[in-house]
Amino acid sequence: MSDRTDPTRPVTTGRGRARLGRFTHAPLDPADGELVVFLIGMTVQRWWRPDLWLRTMSRMGPMLAELSRDPDSGLAGFRTGLGARGPFLVQYWTSIDKLYAYASDTTARHRPAWAEFNRRVREHPDAVGVWHETYTVARAESVYVATPPAGLAAATGVVPIGTARTAGLDRARDRLARSSSVPSGPTPGAPTAAV
Repeated sequence: MSDRTDPTRPVTTGRGRARLGRFTHAPLDPADGELVVFLIGMTVQRWWRPDLWLRTMSRMGPMLAELSRDPDSGLAGFRTGLGARGPFLVQYWTSIDKLYAYASDTTARHRPAWAEFNRRVREHPDAVGVWHETYTVARAESVYVATPPAGLAAATGVVPIGTARTAGLDRARDRLARSSSVPSGPTPGAPTAAV
């Protein structure tokens, strides 16, 4: 839990409540892991055939619930969105190894859902597609003004900026320079994009 008297420490509030002032995301402690951003989405080619894509879409909710219940899963947070071609998720992970472990765990919900998707796409190859991209992030910068924490800040917590004790975080360049909680350079075996 955060110490509200120390402006350099993350400040937590109830989800969805707007914050007064300016904030940035709390940096990950190197002991907590690395920062991994995982994008995953669906491309719906036949909107008029929900019988061919709705089942695929319905599998993500239970996977997110499974991961969210397990504090050791490595999933720090996520947000959903809807693009022109279908839904997508931005996920924040604390370990590339934990992400890959979940993807290959035969006792978790992902493997059966992935096998089912592959069977269905062979039957109807032009109905729905799935894509993902994986990034290991050495440094990140963010700012949130008069808004509830979102994205990275919702996953890691927030730190106020613009106070006397955090004056060094006023500019984007300064926030990016302090955000070196992850060793720089690529993580072995981590693709920058995969389909």
